[in-house]
Amino acid sequence: MRTLPRYIISSYIGPFLMTFFIAIFVLFMQFLWKYVDDLIGKGLETSTLAELFFYVILTTFPLALPLAILLSSLMTFGNMGEQFELVALKSTGMSLLKIMTPLIIVASLTSVGAFFFSNNMLPFINLKMRSLLYDIQQKKPALNIKEGVFYNGIDGYIIRIEKKESDGITCRNILIYDHTQNAGNNKVLTAESGTLAMTADKQFLSIDLLNGTSYEEMVDAKKAGNHTLTRSKFKEQTVKFDLTNFRLVRSEESLFRSSYGMLNIDQINKTIDSITAEKEKGIAQFRNNFSEMFPDTKKNQTIKSVNPTDSGTHQPDRTHLPVMQAVNPAAIIPPTNNVKARTIDKALNMARSKKYLTENVISQTNNYNFPIAALNVEWHKKFSLSLACLVLFFVGAPLGAIIRKGGLGMPVVVSVIIFILFWVITITGEKMVQEEVLPAYIGMWIATAVTIPIGLFLTVKATSDSSLFDLDAYKKPFQKIFRRKK
Repeated sequence: MRTLPRYIISSYIGPFLMTFFIAIFVLFMQFLWKYVDDLIGKGLETSTLAELFFYVILTTFPLALPLAILLSSLMTFGNMGEQFELVALKSTGMSLLKIMTPLIIVASLTSVGAFFFSNNMLPFINLKMRSLLYDIQQKKPALNIKEGVFYNGIDGYIIRIEKKESDGITCRNILIYDHTQNAGNNKVLTAESGTLAMTADKQFLSIDLLNGTSYEEMVDAKKAGNHTLTRSKFKEQTVKFDLTNFRLVRSEESLFRSSYGMLNIDQINKTIDSITAEKEKGIAQFRNNFSEMFPDTKKNQTIKSVNPTDSGTHQPDRTHLPVMQAVNPAAIIPPTNNVKARTIDKALNMARSKKYLTENVISQTNNYNFPIAALNVEWHKKFSLSLACLVLFFVGAPLGAIIRKGGLGMPVVVSVIIFILFWVITITGEKMVQEEVLPAYIGMWIATAVTIPIGLFLTVKATSDSSLFDLDAYKKPFQKIFRRKK
């Protein structure tokens, strides 16, 4: 590698790593703010939290990479412009595109790597993260018996401790309601004092009660209304509580394997094909059922296809007169009002049945549209976010060469504004696809379609050393016009 490309890449790596970790930190904090209520007070082990946070950090890579490339490229070329390095390189006859070539290669390789990460590794990471997060959300809060509060976190028991000593183990005036028999407050334990102890495996909590009384109401099933109250005093008694429900129970990962974010490109294509096949099968079955339920319905029949009744004055011959006399007169007598009403009512009922059946099939068909749209969103997102790494580089690099400001001041402000606009457009397009307003190949690429012209425009302006942000350059044409008028 020649000296200049090595220097440009080394100048780029530092800001890239710094901004990449900053972006990861911001996205990670967003996750914590969203799920903090599910994590606090659960008594989770450090290893469990570390595993969850590790997976969460990995899931932020596809979104952190475009932001890091945008900000680092802007900072790199902003520093070079501020220190007149770009001017020195251009004075040797090098164009801006040639100066950008090493980083264009780096950004292209980053885009390819981001796609393979999103397609091959991210589904597995999402599966691990989502299943662990779901189990944490389902876990009971940690055991926390406070003073003067009735605690019902242990199944079958309600515990009240009036006072805890400073050691956190010795308790005063203990009251325990035993509901394990599902018979109400039939069994109650009271004690003047006691000590709390947890087994080594944290499977059981034991309370050693001292100087207490046990109350138990016995109900005689044979004699209605016959209740016997038993009261017994004790000097020492141990009560054990099962805490297995407080453990983190891991679910089968296969339950989450079919979710949208846990699939790669091939799996998404197969899932879309299977859902589409089920949808087409339902429509075909509806057509068959419709024709079987209403056999009198003729396809594509219009008024013009019905033969008009002959209303001529031709009289039948005498040879046909006996046949006419044999016909039932009721068959040729115009129908009465009751017959007309029944006929109309029957036709309305058939129309209502057809309408209900059609609406039901339309509703079932629409139920297939949402998962298909969600799968298409995931399919296109793997490509669009990966390509965004390269597209945003062509926004950040020329913009840095134009504004000629390095550091974390102006570049951070400009890049954050650009990325927020990019992300808002992306989210808007995603919502429109899920609501079936736009197809996925349009909605998921709107942000890219908007960003590419901006990148090309900035690249052209930076290559030609245009004063894009110089207000005097915009004032000159107007000043010339006013001078001519004078």
